[in-house]
Formats: sequence, structure tokens, C-alpha cells
Amino acid sequence: MKFKLDWTIITPIVALVVLAASALIQSGVIVVLAAIALAFAVFAAVHHAEVVAHRVGEPFGTLVLAIAVTVIEVALIVSVMLSGGPEKAGLPRDTVFAAIMICSGAIVGLCLLVGGIRHHVQNFQLQGASAALAILCALSVLTMVLPNFTSTVVGPALSNSQLIFVGVVSLVLYVTFVFVQTIRHRDYFLPPTPEVAAGAAEEEDAPHAAPPTSREAWVALAFLLLSLVSVVGLAKLLSPAVEAGVAAAGAPEAVVGIVIAALVLLPEGLAALRAARLNRLQTSLNLALGSALASIGLTIPTVAVVSIVIHQPISLGLAPKEITMLALTLLVSVITLGTGRSTVLQGVVHLVIFAAFLFLSVVP
Repeated sequence: MKFKLDWTIITPIVALVVLAASALIQSGVIVVLAAIALAFAVFAAVHHAEVVAHRVGEPFGTLVLAIAVTVIEVALIVSVMLSGGPEKAGLPRDTVFAAIMICSGAIVGLCLLVGGIRHHVQNFQLQGASAALAILCALSVLTMVLPNFTSTVVGPALSNSQLIFVGVVSLVLYVTFVFVQTIRHRDYFLPPTPEVAAGAAEEEDAPHAAPPTSREAWVALAFLLLSLVSVVGLAKLLSPAVEAGVAAAGAPEAVVGIVIAALVLLPEGLAALRAARLNRLQTSLNLALGSALASIGLTIPTVAVVSIVIHQPISLGLAPKEITMLALTLLVSVITLGTGRSTVLQGVVHLVIFAAFLFLSVVP
């Protein structure tokens, strides 16, 4: 596997050029170019993430992509908080909630469906899925449900001491999960069998292929970060157009957060979908559930610090309708991923719940 000057190298650079040009030129042409560059940057990010994953192996490869995307996403949220003022108090909550629903609903559902259609039954490590879901349930309730029922301040906000506690707990849970995933019980997150689907050997990243060199992996990591920076930057650039479109359609403002979260999570979603198609469902689940955990475990502590430092309140508690959808998603995830085997049925269930989430977001 050798690097050459191909589209995966050129695309992130072109995307960043378009992003820089948008600061000087305001026109519809730039918006169109930004949308095209965003699409190509997503595919470039997936390619470079797979190169890095092939070098470092599982579950480190999926962890690299999940953390990289989340760190840049957090930077985007913080920048909007600093410039948006009090009216952006609900942005961290809306973004994290959308990320959870997209990861555990859309990405998991599509992976289970596509994998089930092609391979009938797929196996994965029950211990790893259960560990991730346990952390996800605890983080979700502590950060987005509990704030509605505290009495020190009126919900859905938290007092400074409560905010510090929630931030510390979120970080502790996430760091513990990463320790278990990569060191103490790494085998829980490895594929249960080394076999891949028939024909997968023809894929460029098939297990038999020689792993990239350290230099190639470092170059891939650098261009992965460039791709992700361009994805988030272009998503932010396109957000006014998305907001205008949502307003013109008469949809609630929360839909904007869903669209932006979906754009940011596209690299992980495509990488997870490809892994499921190649009968590597464990990799898909590592990506999807790991991304949901990173969204909470890294976002909440960061925005808690920013909120306290700049004295800008944030709203973390979800509305009753969103709490219901969150509870349903977590409950179904525990059931569908509680056997270590999956079929198309589980995929359809997850996708139906996600479709309900989207529909009720547009038609509340």
C-alpha cells in the first residue's frame, strides 16, 4: 500500500482552499463548491481512517476516527457558543442528542440491515457491546435527563457545582471505557472470528493485505485530520443555508442541529457501513457506539468548563418527547445487541425508531 498524489490527498487541500475562499467571497457559487467539497472530503476521511486502522489494528483504528471527529466537533460547538451568546444555550444538548440518535439509530440500524441482507446472520462480541451500552445509558441519563429534576436551580440547567460534577463523571466514565477497550479487555472489542465475506479479499483493505508502513500511517493520519477539519468547517459554512432551508420549510430549529450532526458523522457512518458489508460488524459497532460515547464523554466536560469560565448558562435537560425517544432507543439497543448475533430484523427496528425521531423532529 503506497501513497501517491491521488484524489484522497488532493481533496482535503482543495476543501480547505474552498473554506478559506468563503471568508473572502460570499456567493452562491461558493456554497455549491462547498457542498461538493464536503462530499469528497467525507470519502477522503473514510479512506485515510481505514489506512490508519489497518496499521494500528482494532479497536485502536475505530477509536482514532471516533475521537478525531468528536474533538473537532467539540471545537465547532465551543466556537459557536463563544460567538452565539445565550441563545445558543441548548446547542451542546441538541448536538449530543442528535449524535446519539444518529449513531445508535441510523448507523447501527443501517449496518445491521446491510450486513443482514448480505450475510444473513452476523456475529459480534456481546461483552463489548454490553460494556458500551452500559456506559451510554449512564452518560445519557446523567447528562440529559437528570438536569430536568434537580432543584438547586430550575431545570433544564445545572448549577456550577452540579455542572462540574456531571463533567467530571462524564470524563471518568469515558476514560474508563477507553482503558477497558484498548488495554484491560481489548479482546471484548475484537471480531469474534477472523473470517470475512466471500469476495472481501478483493478489497484493498482486506485482512491479508500488507499493513501500511509507519510513514504511510502518519501521512494518512495527517490527511485524516485535514479531511475532518474541512468537513466540520464546511458544515459550519453551509449551516446558514441549512437554517434558511429549514426555516423556509417551516421546520423547528432543532432540525438544523440534526443536519449538522449528520454531516459531521458522515465519515464514521460510511466507514461503519463498509465494515458491515465486509462482514466486520464488530468494527461497525465499535465505530457507532464509540462515537456516541465520545460525543458525550468529551463534549459535556468541555462545554461545562466553557460555560463556567465565560459565565454563559447551558441547557442540558431534554424535553419529555426527546426523553421518550432516547429511552426507547437505549432500551431497544440493549435488547437487539444483547445476543451477540444480528439479522435484518434488528436493523429494521433501529431504522424505524430513527425514522420516528426524524419525523417528530420535523412535525413535533
